[in-house]
Amino acid sequence: MKKIIRLSYRKIIDASAVQPWDQLVFESAYAEFLMQSQFYNQEKKYTSFQQLLQHVSGAEKLHGLVSTAVVGYLKQLEGKLPDIADNLGKRFLTFKQFQFEIIDADIKDKARFKIAIQFFTDAYYWLDTISPYLLLTPVTAATTADGMLTHLLQLQPFLSIYSLKEEQND
Repeated sequence: MKKIIRLSYRKIIDASAVQPWDQLVFESAYAEFLMQSQFYNQEKKYTSFQQLLQHVSGAEKLHGLVSTAVVGYLKQLEGKLPDIADNLGKRFLTFKQFQFEIIDADIKDKARFKIAIQFFTDAYYWLDTISPYLLLTPVTAATTADGMLTHLLQLQPFLSIYSLKEEQND
């Protein structure tokens, strides 16, 4: 049986971000949070995201509303997961799905703003485990005269197997 897996990677971005892409995402998401949260805080009673969630009906929609500020930056990734590379240093994991989450926010303290983007990869055949690496090939990969093209990927923090499906061999 062939094992087909999808991976998930949770990228956390906060005020300590040093990578230019992360900083742009942080700034845009925070600005959008400030703008969108005004609707849920018209009387200016609350300063934190947690207070809004606790006291204002519908405030959980802020996750989706603020996510619109990062969609353009995700397109810059050209469908490749950020930060995660194979043992040759190549970013190869592709994604089409993501989930945006506001972890913490405060309208008066930008340093508290923290978000997460969880990426869900496309499907890969999990061919073998060569400690501590997974040997993977895209389900859609073409074979060459040498056989299947593969990638060795080391599991690391915030990278996990999201789903596993066993496919019957023909």
